[in-house]
Amino acid sequence: MIRVNLLPHRQIRREARQREFGLMALFAAIAAAVIIFLGYTYINAKIDAQAERNARLDAAIVKLDKEIADIKDLKDQISTMLERKQVVENLQTNRSQAVVVLDELSRQLPEGMYLKSIKQQGNVISIEGVADTNARVATLVRNLSSSNWMESPSLVEIKSVVVNTVKQNAFAMNVNIKVPKVETDEKAVKGGN
Repeated sequence: MIRVNLLPHRQIRREARQREFGLMALFAAIAAAVIIFLGYTYINAKIDAQAERNARLDAAIVKLDKEIADIKDLKDQISTMLERKQVVENLQTNRSQAVVVLDELSRQLPEGMYLKSIKQQGNVISIEGVADTNARVATLVRNLSSSNWMESPSLVEIKSVVVNTVKQNAFAMNVNIKVPKVETDEKAVKGGN
């Protein structure tokens, strides 16, 4: 019987398999490194692109915040100007009001009474005066109720006083100023045209 030694053949095959395994492992490691590198590069590119977009958005937000602040300042300036315009319009409208009110008071004042003081705060006029009878004070209240320029007269007090040895009635009253409805309607018509 012939003896054949297969040991070197097995060892050669084992070494060839180990070389193949080593090469495959090397190729797998290289492929894994390439894939990891490509993935890392792709992810970094995406991160850089997103960071650039975020930077653009931040710059746009800062610009818009500045524009919003400018708009707010403009709105404040507009509201201030509108308030000033309203004050000027009120002054223009009420410019002749004192003359009209004094004229109306003189027209509505019955005989036998005189006024000591007239004060205006806003739309309320405080009147103090002296009358020879209570009936004249009542007539004044009625006259002011039917006036085109005044409304809601209210008698605050009436008391007896002696003026130059004559018994008279001192009174205090408040009355509201109103704009005649005819003028308001005319202003609305003029404003609408």
